[in-house]
Amino acid sequence: MITDIKGLHHVTSMAGDAAENNRFFTDTLGLRRVKKTVNFDAPEVYHLYYGDEIGTPGSVMTYFPFGDMPRGQRGIGEVGVTEFAVPEGALGYWKDRLAASGVTGLAEDSFLGETRLEFAGPDGDGFALVESADRGRTAWTGGGVPEDAGILGFHGARMRLRDEAATAELLTFMGYTKDETDGDVTRYRIEGGNAADTIDLEAVSGGKAAAQGAGSVHHIAFAVEDRAAQLRVREALVDTGYQVTPVIDRDYFWAIYFRTPGGVLFEIATNEPGFDRDEDTAHLGQALKLPSRYEPYRDRIETHLPPLGA
Repeated sequence: MITDIKGLHHVTSMAGDAAENNRFFTDTLGLRRVKKTVNFDAPEVYHLYYGDEIGTPGSVMTYFPFGDMPRGQRGIGEVGVTEFAVPEGALGYWKDRLAASGVTGLAEDSFLGETRLEFAGPDGDGFALVESADRGRTAWTGGGVPEDAGILGFHGARMRLRDEAATAELLTFMGYTKDETDGDVTRYRIEGGNAADTIDLEAVSGGKAAAQGAGSVHHIAFAVEDRAAQLRVREALVDTGYQVTPVIDRDYFWAIYFRTPGGVLFEIATNEPGFDRDEDTAHLGQALKLPSRYEPYRDRIETHLPPLGA
């Protein structure tokens, strides 16, 4: 069994309009844009990162806004809901704030004793706010969000799968333990990591497979402390039969990827070196940062990128 995984690192999704995506996460949700860079494989497209003050692993939602990309089709074989933690007692504030901002899909429910508020992002993304103890985390209070209501980071994520057994076996191998089941949803939790420590598997017997597009989660990333831990994880996965990519330098972390039995793309990302490797903390996310191989083409790339606003 793998013992190096520390919970979630980040979640990466796709979007349509870049400015609308930026407004939603910085103004409506009050997160901080901690990095403005480009898709390393398609530099004409932004890669935008939103999180807490420094982009702590376990707090960062990232996006590839592809402009006129059609919306994804929700279904089986995807991360259906990305969950953010908020302080206990904060959901009343968020229900009013999101409704006033025209956010759709608002629905209150509970799961395993936790109070939740589900809502949709600008491209139909599935999100939930979950009341939680802060567990040592400090919210970033942008967009006028008060400190006692701000998003603390991720709570976890929920995957919709036709047959969850193989993914449950994988999570167990990755260090997660089975928690409780409520209806068709079973929770898995990892101990001794960061506070973004839950994965829920929802068993869905019928329906169509998900089709990726704007509003779809592209991949979900799990955190390890450093490159040595990442190599141990990679070796264990390969030995178990998974097809894992070589280590890829993403400037702010190193990454490996593999496809799960349920069809979801998993990443293992290092906590090092962090988002302050090329910007000081006070100015994170302000300047366009490019991988070194794209610097000679900065002028050309900037002409293709739409303005984001503040």
